[in-house]
Amino acid sequence: MEDLKKSLKMPLFGNTFSPKKIPPRKSASLSSLHTLDRSTREVELGLEFGPPVLNIEGQTWKFEGGHWNTESGGNVSGRELQRLRKKNVQLEEENNLLKLKIEILLDMLTETTVEYHLMEKEVEDIKSHPQRKK
Repeated sequence: MEDLKKSLKMPLFGNTFSPKKIPPRKSASLSSLHTLDRSTREVELGLEFGPPVLNIEGQTWKFEGGHWNTESGGNVSGRELQRLRKKNVQLEEENNLLKLKIEILLDMLTETTVEYHLMEKEVEDIKSHPQRKK
């Protein structure tokens, strides 16, 4: 009876699972880049890279020193140009105000110095001339 059961088993539904053997991988690389020296590899693979560069709407931006800087100075948008002009006027006004304040402070210092020297001279004059008795 067991022989009959063995002969009736279908190979498709068998209990044993035997996958095909996978052929071994080739150990050698197909690329010859590993045989090149470092400088040739850098030229071939482009490993000489600089800071990241973006091109957004025709304007080139470069990341340097922790900030994004524009590469193409002539391609500034109108809104950006207007903002920069307004900021420039504001800074010029502030600069003029600070120059005026410095001039006023220098005038005040000069006046105070002159008064101090005059007072010092008066004290010296009083000390050098004895008081007259009446």
